[in-house]
Amino acid sequence: MTDQTHIQPHILIVDDHREIRDAVTRYLEKNGFRASSARDAVEMDAKLTAGRFDLIVLDVMMPGEDGLSVCRRLSAEGRMPILMLTALGEETDRIVGLEIGADDYLPKPFNPRELLARIKAILRRRDRHETSAGKFTGRHVSFAGWILDTDRRILSNADNNDVTELTTAEFKLLTVFLERPRFVLSRDQLLDLTSGRSAQVFDRTIDNQISRLRRKIEANPSKPEIITTLRGGGYCLATEVKSL
Repeated sequence: MTDQTHIQPHILIVDDHREIRDAVTRYLEKNGFRASSARDAVEMDAKLTAGRFDLIVLDVMMPGEDGLSVCRRLSAEGRMPILMLTALGEETDRIVGLEIGADDYLPKPFNPRELLARIKAILRRRDRHETSAGKFTGRHVSFAGWILDTDRRILSNADNNDVTELTTAEFKLLTVFLERPRFVLSRDQLLDLTSGRSAQVFDRTIDNQISRLRRKIEANPSKPEIITTLRGGGYCLATEVKSL
């Protein structure tokens, strides 16, 4: 028989409330997932060191290092997808979480079925992203005088004297553009392609992420020439892309 533990996605639930950890763990296991839990960032780090996980369900409000700090740290390391749990009505936490690299959010209290649906959507998006990465025949991609190391998520210029690290959110966004050069993408399309979700009213996540990315790759971010804005249309990578 096939060992199912090798094909079941492994989810790590990080929340200081034992009842939530236990309930989510049981529900995910009943629905074909492996699940482990941690009560804080320290225990989470120990679990991440000891094993491999496919996604983290991360609470914002925790004792010690809070969820936003954890998300920022893990996103910078490019670890894995993150779904954040936020207190109902805490819109600031939701926006900040998405901007620093979280793949989705879910306000508490939540329906376990919705949590399951969002986890599946994130994992599908991850699988599509990994598959589409095959469009780049090499691990290095060049555009507009920059070279992207797709394994290390590092940008360098042609002389290799200007090296820039990308956060998980920045890397996802840049990769979407690099796979579709000179193609106009709306905010809704960019949100779907980067995080598998739809835009909501006044959602400026993509605009903020593009502003951060422009500060890293544009000679003059206030007058962008690489990622351009089309009035009423969206954004476009206005340059050629080559695999090295």
